[in-house]
Amino acid sequence: MDDEAVHEPRAGTTPAETSSPGDGVIGRLKGVCRDAVRALSASGVGVSVMAGNGVRGMATASDPATERIEELQFTVGEGPCVDAFATSRPVLVPDLADGAMGRWPIYAPAVHDAGIRAVFAFPMQIGAVRLGVLDVFRTLPGSLSREELGRALTFADRAVTALLDGQQRATTTPNGLDGLDEVIERRAELFQAQGMVMVQLGVPIAEALVRIRAYAYAENRPLNDVAADIVARRLRFDRD
Repeated sequence: MDDEAVHEPRAGTTPAETSSPGDGVIGRLKGVCRDAVRALSASGVGVSVMAGNGVRGMATASDPATERIEELQFTVGEGPCVDAFATSRPVLVPDLADGAMGRWPIYAPAVHDAGIRAVFAFPMQIGAVRLGVLDVFRTLPGSLSREELGRALTFADRAVTALLDGQQRATTTPNGLDGLDEVIERRAELFQAQGMVMVQLGVPIAEALVRIRAYAYAENRPLNDVAADIVARRLRFDRD
């Protein structure tokens, strides 16, 4: 397994954009993901966002299967996206079978079973300000070439631009919701669910999230879906 800092200049031809300004931030991010799949010979690409208030999660991905793989990192609390955000450095794993199973004991085997053999995570940031991570997945093991590394960094920059452009529109539009706020708003339900489970079980807020994650993983359901059921009172956690 090979983690290393990548500070190369953006190499190769700048990838063409296929999304339009009217797509909304989620649509533009999805366009970045789909463009990256083609340019990087990837099976899927996902984008996750993180905020200073602790809200974090999958924003979008190139396809539904990749959405599930991206979201799983937040269900189990581990994975390349989590590490790349924490360290502000790319996480490059050209072969999941080479060391990743011990590093991510839940996430790596699950993704490997889904057919993924390599994953590359690139922080989305401006200076010291971190906004999220762009993840590249492949079904064959192998490193990214120098040119592909440059292109991946360019796609991470494009994702940052999509978020910041949307944020600017939100501040100039009455009741506007775009950029990072649009993505984070989708995660607010999880915070509400954490509070409800905290009361139901009489546990700290961090333990409530652990319980919700464990349930989502055991039931093979997206974390957001479980949170929605808790908030709607279709699901209740009882004390042992």
